[in-house]
Amino acid sequence: MAFKPTKQQAEAINRSGNVLVSAAAGSGKTAVLVERVIKLLTDEKRTVNADELLIVTFTNAAAAEMRSRIEKRIDEEAQKNPDNIGLLLQKHLLSNAKICTIDSFCIDLVRENFDKLGIAPDFKIGEAATLDEINREVIYSIINRYLEEK
Repeated sequence: MAFKPTKQQAEAINRSGNVLVSAAAGSGKTAVLVERVIKLLTDEKRTVNADELLIVTFTNAAAAEMRSRIEKRIDEEAQKNPDNIGLLLQKHLLSNAKICTIDSFCIDLVRENFDKLGIAPDFKIGEAATLDEINREVIYSIINRYLEEK
């Protein structure tokens, strides 16, 4: 069954520029984003290449689902337009599209700019237990210094 957007969903799909889609679970956010991406990838006036996309989600499962649905829609469009080589190119470029979680996007930004941030290139992301211990040590240090100064 084909996706039939509501008026608000159609507005999000067709709006130019950046769009933030925020709605309750099961409301069609993924379908809206997929259709928006397909519109961008197939726009004859100003085509966006799939590897130029940045799609940020909250979970790895949502990112994988988004990539899968976009690929499926590209396949559907390619079947409708078998002579459109651009769609085959978009399917190929999709593997390099930045479809990821906010966490992985931020980590990639740090990795790409560690020198500008003044941190070591081999930085590591702390585990929750390790960070809890570091936080405890910092708090104790601050409290002890405060008590000593008093």
